[in-house]
Amino acid sequence: MRGEGRRPARVRPYSLTGGRTRFGHVLLVETFVAALEAAPARKVLTDGGPVRGLMPEMRAIVEICRRMRTVAEISALLKMPLGVVRVLLSDLADQGKIRVYGTGHGTGQPDRALLERVLSGLRRL
Repeated sequence: MRGEGRRPARVRPYSLTGGRTRFGHVLLVETFVAALEAAPARKVLTDGGPVRGLMPEMRAIVEICRRMRTVAEISALLKMPLGVVRVLLSDLADQGKIRVYGTGHGTGQPDRALLERVLSGLRRL
């Protein structure tokens, strides 16, 4: 049969973002994000309710964000480039699907201990 045994074609990262590389939210690698739907709404969400019409990649991000995650974790778990994840997260935040929580540090230098924990976590992946 035609196409039997062939792997599906991968979607180019830039096509997921429509070629966009900029995002409207502050999304550092250590920025925390989480889905806005409460736990009781989980069944509705996985049945396609509130996320109907989203790209599969965006649905995957919302599902991963059921538990608070960092931008770096999401990128690693989905095996997607960080820039693409940032654009998609920004779109999801604009649509009210996720909330961006920030990093917990002020406008000055990032907390060294936090950066070391993120780096350690990335190395474990």
